[in-house]
Amino acid sequence: MAARELGADKVKILTHTNSNDVVGERGGYVVGYSAIAVYRSGAGGEEGKKRVGVELGLSEEDKRTLLTIARRTVERVTRGEPPPEFQVKSGKLLERRGAFVTLKKHGELRGCIGYIEGIKPLWEAVRDMARAAALEDPRFPPVRPEEVPELEIEISVLTPLWRVKDIKDIVIGRDGLIIRKGWRQGLLLPQVATEYGWDVKTFLEHTCLKAGLPRDAWKGPDAEIWAFSAEVFSEGEL
Repeated sequence: MAARELGADKVKILTHTNSNDVVGERGGYVVGYSAIAVYRSGAGGEEGKKRVGVELGLSEEDKRTLLTIARRTVERVTRGEPPPEFQVKSGKLLERRGAFVTLKKHGELRGCIGYIEGIKPLWEAVRDMARAAALEDPRFPPVRPEEVPELEIEISVLTPLWRVKDIKDIVIGRDGLIIRKGWRQGLLLPQVATEYGWDVKTFLEHTCLKAGLPRDAWKGPDAEIWAFSAEVFSEGEL
């Protein structure tokens, strides 16, 4: 009721877990937990259309190549075929960078998985994460071949991480966040905060919830806050 009085009319599940996952045990009764965003239609809409992240020097051709790699990979793996091989010559695509591939169906999340750090050449990271987003995101069933034409693909190419010492240094629209506490970790990409119109505190709280932590866990002395930025682009833009 309070959310409705403030004009909220949309709900989206960000993540879910259960008490066995939290305490590291299996069996017996469990309690389920969900992180849910309640928001107003259009909230952050104009902000969400603004450019987020940073420029990392990728050319338009580089971006189109990565999107093509991702789409062809999704097409093949959803049919039970191995990921395709690609001959890549661009130096930017051979750099080792973290990358996330996000799949959306009619504007709703359908899968999102990525490498946080650069352990592979960028093109290969995108190929691997396209496969994982289509088949291995535990929040969703595997993408079916007939769904592929309805998907829009978005790619986030990450910068190296840096440790946040003062939350005043966090910039909405530029930074993504990682919060680590114990063995739990939550990550949200830079575009998430702009899509929902969040301020820094709300962004921190939802990153905690993504990790299965209390929303104020970021304040604890044993919590680590890390930030990164990304160059973000999608099929709808190119």
